[in-house]
Amino acid sequence: MSEAEHPLYQPDAARVASTHIAAFIKQVNARHGTDLHTYKDLHAWSVGDPGAFWSLVWDDCKVIGEKGERALIHADKMPGAQFFPDGRLNFAENLLRKTGGGEAMVFWGEDKAKARVTHDELNALVSRLQQALKAEGVGVGDRVAAMMPNMPQTVAIMLAVASLGAIFSSCSPDFGERGVLDRFGQIQPKVFFCCDGYWYNGKRVAIADKLVQVAAGLPSAAKIVVVPYLGEAEAVAERLAPRGATLDSFLEAYAPTSVTFERVPFNQPLYICFSSGTTGVPKCIVHGVGGTLLQHMKEHRYQSDFNEGDRLFYFSTCGWMMWNWLVSGLAIGATLCLYDGSPFAPTPAILFDYAQAERFTLFGTSAKYIDSLHKEGLRPCDTHDLSSVKLITSTGSPLAAEGFDYVYDAIKGDVPLASISGGTDIISCFVLGDPTSPVWRGEIQAPGLGMAVDVWSEEGRPVREERGELVCTRPFPSMPVMFWNDPDGAKYHAAYFDRFPNVWCHGDFALWTKHGGMVILGRSDATLNPQGVRIGTAEIYAQVEQVPEVMESVAIGQEWDNDVRVVLFVRLREGVTLDDALTGRIKTQIRTGASPRHVPAKIVQVGDIPRTRSGKITELAVREVVHGRPVKNTEALANPEALVEYRDLATLQS
Repeated sequence: MSEAEHPLYQPDAARVASTHIAAFIKQVNARHGTDLHTYKDLHAWSVGDPGAFWSLVWDDCKVIGEKGERALIHADKMPGAQFFPDGRLNFAENLLRKTGGGEAMVFWGEDKAKARVTHDELNALVSRLQQALKAEGVGVGDRVAAMMPNMPQTVAIMLAVASLGAIFSSCSPDFGERGVLDRFGQIQPKVFFCCDGYWYNGKRVAIADKLVQVAAGLPSAAKIVVVPYLGEAEAVAERLAPRGATLDSFLEAYAPTSVTFERVPFNQPLYICFSSGTTGVPKCIVHGVGGTLLQHMKEHRYQSDFNEGDRLFYFSTCGWMMWNWLVSGLAIGATLCLYDGSPFAPTPAILFDYAQAERFTLFGTSAKYIDSLHKEGLRPCDTHDLSSVKLITSTGSPLAAEGFDYVYDAIKGDVPLASISGGTDIISCFVLGDPTSPVWRGEIQAPGLGMAVDVWSEEGRPVREERGELVCTRPFPSMPVMFWNDPDGAKYHAAYFDRFPNVWCHGDFALWTKHGGMVILGRSDATLNPQGVRIGTAEIYAQVEQVPEVMESVAIGQEWDNDVRVVLFVRLREGVTLDDALTGRIKTQIRTGASPRHVPAKIVQVGDIPRTRSGKITELAVREVVHGRPVKNTEALANPEALVEYRDLATLQS
């Protein structure tokens, strides 16, 4: 048997038997008279009888609320299906169920700020925020927006908003004025929270001037509350007068008391999240109270096997749905380990310093971060005690097979590595971890429970071990409730259901493996089609990442000579120049590691690769610039200036 046929990680029988999955299978068999034994059995049952599955998830996760008699109606309609149509619950009530002096949250802001918040302290802060928001007239259906770092106050603000049955939306403070207004201007928040600045890469970043402009563009916000981080909240609030107030002054009239919870229907809006906006004004994706809670509790309890008291870390900003996913860990009684700032400041080891000091259970990050560690040559397994870590997860973009190798060689060798994939659209995952199964190199382990995931050909037929479109053929609770400002649902329908009627088409190019796992091959709207052959960009990146001189790359299809040719842009190590020898080695790596059809017609050295604010490489923006077309929303990019060098490149004119 070749090395490739051995899993990188295999849970032993005792480990499998101790999982929440194993316990849940016993419950299903007892309640429904089934004879399930494996995760695969359980998944088949969960998508075959989704009403029964999600009803049992509600019970087993001890959701606080009224479930109602019906678990699912209109199950044959996408969109149109409704889970728990008679149910009522409150999101914050479920996350604030734990009290006492144990830690609810730990916070590091690079090496500049640290904090600890107990469950009682969190409840007290939420109570005061709730009273202050109520005094501002915030109630069911109202919007509250936050332009905040990933810090404890942000979590408390969200919980206070949710406790009132109102709707919360967030972004990170590094967004530009236009990016903030393109998002929050659409949803007209009644109250706007912001910070006085933030730390990044060891530098103070003051944002008062930007906040003045943002405030002018949000006339709906009767109150603008400035949360201190740099110690300049009072000065910033004065500049935002008469609507400006510091957090302290906003709360000063209110003493902590018991938090009250407004229970709302299952599909009542909870969050408004935003698409990346690289092709226009961001879509406002509205997620419901019940669907978000159930999906996250399912993914935490079963797919991740978390327990009360576990310590969860995910490197995320408040502009990425992984922040929403992380904070739901409070519902299982976990401690949240929050981090804001650069993951490489003051040193590339900062997150592992944090993991060791705070005994992380989950180390969650992005594929880009793992690749960057690899390029830096870090070996945390030799320098840090990571014995507490029982799960490593990666998302944001596909994790290449070499990324798996690096994690098991240099970070931790005896832990499940779950590459996970879903997105803002569903505020959760389609495919992710299975704690009862092996981890195979380069593969996502399994489809999520209750998620009828498949891969379809362009003709709409299921395919195995063949590239195709990632689809979901049956409803699930965390489908968006709606898009904001889309009264007839036309934008919502066009986003997911135009390609295959009554079937969710996610826009990812994917492949089932022989092990029953999945490989995500990149966004299908960025799929390359040279000579009519569909190629996922991730297939190219997986090979290019193995060339040590290449730090990162972006591939596009350039319209050329009545066809499409593949162009690869590479950012190289400092001091390295792309010459014929290096170009040849890159092409050879791609040819031998992928196929001759994957080899770019052109390879071009660039100084930077444009990416969204959540860190994703944006092929579409590069493609538009190369073709001389305008990029509709550069505010969605973290580094829009990087696009300049892609315009009118002489090397692409022949």
